[in-house]
Amino acid sequence: MTTVLTSPRRRARPSRPGTPGRRRLPLLTGAGTLLVLLLAVLGPLAAPHSPTAQLAAPFQQPDGHFLLGTDVLGRDVASRVLSGGRTIVLTALAGTAAAGAVGMTVGVLAAMAARRLGDLLIRCVDALAVLPALLVVLVLAAGFPGSDAALVAAVALATAPFSTRVLRAVADTVLNSGYVEAALARGDTRRAVLRYDVLPNIAGPALMDSALRLVASLHLTATAGFLGLGQGGAAPDWGRMVSENAPGATLAATPFLAPALLLVLLSVCVGLLAGRLADTVGRGAA
Repeated sequence: MTTVLTSPRRRARPSRPGTPGRRRLPLLTGAGTLLVLLLAVLGPLAAPHSPTAQLAAPFQQPDGHFLLGTDVLGRDVASRVLSGGRTIVLTALAGTAAAGAVGMTVGVLAAMAARRLGDLLIRCVDALAVLPALLVVLVLAAGFPGSDAALVAAVALATAPFSTRVLRAVADTVLNSGYVEAALARGDTRRAVLRYDVLPNIAGPALMDSALRLVASLHLTATAGFLGLGQGGAAPDWGRMVSENAPGATLAATPFLAPALLLVLLSVCVGLLAGRLADTVGRGAA
C-alpha cells in the first residue's frame, strides 16, 4: 500500500480587512462575466427576429420594432447581437480547454521525463510558439473555410505553447520539493507521485493559466470574426458585426457599438477575474 506524503500544512494567516471597493470588485466582474456569457449562450432563444433576414432599410434608427435599429443590410441588430456571441464564446472556451489539456500533458511529461527528453519537448513547443498567433488562425481558418473546429484548433495551437512552458516550470518546482524527493526515496512509484503530489499541487496554477489564456482566446476568436473567418458571412458574429458596421458608424452607432462593448466587457471582466485568481493562488503558495 502506497503511503501518501503531501506538503506540510501552513498555519493560517489572519486575513487583512479589505476596502469595500476591493471586496466588491470580484463580485462586479463575476456578475459582468456571467451576464455576458448567459447573453451569448442563451441569447439566440430570445431573439425577436431572424438574425439573417433583411427586414428594413439599412442603418435604421432604434424604434419600437427594432430596439437597436438595423445594420448595414437592414437586419435587426438586437437579434444579431443576441445570436452572435455563442460562436465566439464557445469557440474560445473550447480552444482554451484544448490548449490547457495539451499544456498540462506536455508540460508535466517534460518535467517528469529525463532532462534531455524534456528539453527536446520544450524545443518543439518553442518552434510552434515563434509563429504569430494570428498567422496560425489565418492559415487554419482560411484552409478550412466555415469550419468552427479549425478555428478551435487554431486557437489551441496559438495558446498551448505558453501554457506548456508555464506548467512545466510549475511541475519542475513541485518535483524538486522535499516531500516529492522523500516520496521517491521511500519507494513510491512515479505514477503515485504524479497522482498524489504533482497534479494536486499544479491544479491552482493550471486554472489561473487557463483563465489568462481565455482572454487571449477571446481576442483571437473575435479577430477571426472581424476578418470574416469561421462561419459564413450571413451568420451573426460579434467580431464580424464590428467590421461590417464600422463604415456606417456615423449613420447609426448601435450596430457597431453594441457588439464591440460586449466584447470589451467580457474581455475586461475575464481579465480582472484572472488577475484576482492569480493573487489568490499566489497568496496560497506564499
